[in-house]
Amino acid sequence: MEAGELREPREPGPGAETAASRCWEETKTFYENLAPKKKPKSPKPQNAVTIAVSSRALFRMDEEQRIYTEQGVEEYVRYQLEHENEPFSPGPAFPFVKALEAVNRRLRELYPDSEDIFDIVLVTNNHAQVGVRLINSINHYDLFIERFCMTGGNSPICYLKAYHTNLYLSADAEKVREAIDEGIAAATIFSPSRDVAVSQSQLRVAFDGDAVLFSDESERIVKAHGLDRFFEHEKAHENKPLAQGPLKGFLEALGRLQKKFYSKGLRLECPIRTYLVTARSAASSGARALKTLRSWGLETDEALFLAGAPKGPLLEKIRPHIFFDDQMFHVAGAQEMGTVAAHVPYGVAQKPRPPAPLKPAPAAQ
Repeated sequence: MEAGELREPREPGPGAETAASRCWEETKTFYENLAPKKKPKSPKPQNAVTIAVSSRALFRMDEEQRIYTEQGVEEYVRYQLEHENEPFSPGPAFPFVKALEAVNRRLRELYPDSEDIFDIVLVTNNHAQVGVRLINSINHYDLFIERFCMTGGNSPICYLKAYHTNLYLSADAEKVREAIDEGIAAATIFSPSRDVAVSQSQLRVAFDGDAVLFSDESERIVKAHGLDRFFEHEKAHENKPLAQGPLKGFLEALGRLQKKFYSKGLRLECPIRTYLVTARSAASSGARALKTLRSWGLETDEALFLAGAPKGPLLEKIRPHIFFDDQMFHVAGAQEMGTVAAHVPYGVAQKPRPPAPLKPAPAAQ
């Protein structure tokens, strides 16, 4: 070729374009990972299914609670400030909250503009100074909890209705009773005696029937007149729906979200599954329970009638993220088998509360 003669451009080799594309993709991924991840927008409380969780339900705070009980609030706050960069360990409600977030991801994929999702609120009577450690713990575990309610020693129950709360979970039995008295679905959550792996992709919620989903009408018959009279009563009233119990509204909210998956043809792949786990007998008293749910336009995916048998072994097979019952011996039985159980303090099975102390009459002026 003579000096100054122009060459024709060479065609790129067969692997050159692929290599360039791969290099570009790797560079883009590198810079995307450096950028802060954009979190989804929080829904308006009135549009969402709001789950209020106390700090001691979400995280293990046994040592902190011991300090508070034995040494008082000032030492408690000092300890929290000194350890605010140490994340708390997960508590009994932690797997449940992670499962709620897994459902939310699926819902956002199917309905990007809908606010009909779970909204998790951290509700605690902790001092605001403890908030930094709670925030650090939430970010450490990559939880999406944007709403906090920290009341500095006052009861948070009065705020639950303002948040449109569908369910309140706490480790404090007295606050749960306050919430139930205010007509809010609530339960005291307990850690299982051993850790059992639960589903990472499907939220599983198990409910007792009487005094949880239903009123305690039938339990009152058993307490007052015995099982034989109870069976007669249920047969005679088989077609009369039971009155609603404290957690009926929460089952209703779960059912509403399930239908959003059903409408997309995903009934068999639905990431929410519900269970009725009851001591009732199927033949003698099961029909009324199922007909009551039907009359409300509700259903559970599975109904297990145990005829008085222990619930723990079946719950071990189900592996729910949470199981609700009104009787502590069923809660204890579930705990022993590795199930996170929550006590609903409602109905005739509860121990009577001690009477409130009488206030002294005002002194005469």
